[in-house]
Amino acid sequence: MFTGIVEEMGKVKEIKRSGGGATLTVKCSKVVEETKKGDSIAVNGVCLTVTAIRENELSFDVSFETMDRTNFRYLKAGDPVNLERAVKVGERLGGHILQGHVDTTTKLLSVKKIERSYLFSFKIPRQFQRLIVKKGSIGIDGISLTIADIFAESFTVAVIPSTFNETTLQFKRPGAIVNVEFDIIGKYVERMMETGLKL
Repeated sequence: MFTGIVEEMGKVKEIKRSGGGATLTVKCSKVVEETKKGDSIAVNGVCLTVTAIRENELSFDVSFETMDRTNFRYLKAGDPVNLERAVKVGERLGGHILQGHVDTTTKLLSVKKIERSYLFSFKIPRQFQRLIVKKGSIGIDGISLTIADIFAESFTVAVIPSTFNETTLQFKRPGAIVNVEFDIIGKYVERMMETGLKL
């Protein structure tokens, strides 16, 4: 489980594609601390298992489904990525509950600076419109954000300076593809309503 509070921006050292999957190696410094082989790390919001550790480097095996479902298919050496270690039991939950199971990707439509903060606008994936709630939580590339407003085909999130400066959002331009994870509570409520289960 993750919180969506990014601990560090790493950098892709290499991504070796093989068949539909890949091996991803990321250079980092903070998240490698206390990390061991088999641990889970959120990379751009995707829960991956550490397969190898070297000095300031972590490697992961990436399945074909993950490559198909996420923006990993666009990753290349030198790209920055958001990193977060799994939350420890008993720690504060600073963001919201994220599983690292990306639901879909979507496109960044615009970025507007408003005083010191930023307003990001994203396209709403049509099949997930029902899971977007004003003032609700959403995971964008592993970052816990709050939905500011909802429109017919888009939604916005307001980003404070520290989040902008400490995550890959600072590098995003209109047209960029981001990973999206919708609120797990909303997904369970929707499932219950679909199946007629009572809360």
